[in-house]
Amino acid sequence: VVLTDSEQTELIRLTKRARVNRAVAFRARIVLACVEASDQAVARRLRTTKTTVAKWRGQFVERRLDGLYDEPRVGAPRTITDEAVEAVIVKTLETTPPAETHWSTRSMAKATGLSHSTIGRIWRAFRLQPHRTEAFKLSPDPQLVDKIRDVVGLYTNPPTNAVVFSVDEKSQIQALERAQPILPMDVGQPERRTHNYIRNGTLDLFAALNVATGEVIARCKAQHRAQDFVAFLREIEASVDPTVDIHVVLDNLSAHKAPAVQRWLVRHPRVRFHFTPTYASWLNLVERFFGLLTEKALKRGSHTSIAQLRTAILAYVDAHNDRDRPFKWVKTADEILDSMRRFGLRVQQVHGQ
Repeated sequence: VVLTDSEQTELIRLTKRARVNRAVAFRARIVLACVEASDQAVARRLRTTKTTVAKWRGQFVERRLDGLYDEPRVGAPRTITDEAVEAVIVKTLETTPPAETHWSTRSMAKATGLSHSTIGRIWRAFRLQPHRTEAFKLSPDPQLVDKIRDVVGLYTNPPTNAVVFSVDEKSQIQALERAQPILPMDVGQPERRTHNYIRNGTLDLFAALNVATGEVIARCKAQHRAQDFVAFLREIEASVDPTVDIHVVLDNLSAHKAPAVQRWLVRHPRVRFHFTPTYASWLNLVERFFGLLTEKALKRGSHTSIAQLRTAILAYVDAHNDRDRPFKWVKTADEILDSMRRFGLRVQQVHGQ
């Protein structure tokens, strides 16, 4: 066996890759060993037979690196016909089992005469998931298109000499104390906590996400009234250079449109509001921050008081700001509207409207 430099490099790489096919890695070791030793010596060293060594040495000499891989195999003949697969798909999409809301692999197997593992393979192949359900809400806002273009435009192409803040409140955050101590994770054992808890009060979180930098301004309040929102707006304005305009993306909460807020906006003309469409708070980028806060700091926490909850929230905000990684909005307004149009057409088609 005579190897070129590139072949030797590739063979060595195959033997060292952690996720490579084990059979291919073994064959690569055989070929490398055959460069300096006989078939019998290689077989003895690698604890295999001389016939195996001779086979793969010959395959390599004949077809080089391609010879180390198995030829495609036909496999066993199919026992499930296309008609049977189609019947399972149609039954899954168009029917439900008696007195139940959705199929399981075993109920479908009983209804079709196939095994539950076969049903599972068919569902995975066609990405059918009867056990899952998702919520949706189409916005009835008459200014839906204009608002989406306005908000997405601020994210993807912000105006010059201006800063864009995504603002919202996370209300009624509960200080939940677990009824018993949390048991920490151990080898072979996940973290465990009781399902019951003690309520120790609630607080509201005001947050303003700087779209360009990812920095979050956060304040914890006892309530989220109009006067509390105005006080938070003052803090936002104080954090921005006086020569720079401020664009605020926010939802349609009544506190955001209260007379006290309107009067404050008249006195501060450099602050401009941009409202998301009704039932479209997903368009508010700060919601992504709230999701991370819930998942990483609140969901698995245990807080004995409002003060402890406030400390945990503000500590996560500080850690988030230290990372200095802004969220990147990647969908254009046209892509969002086109996706909503396709979804609306599907809804109409399903209900025959």
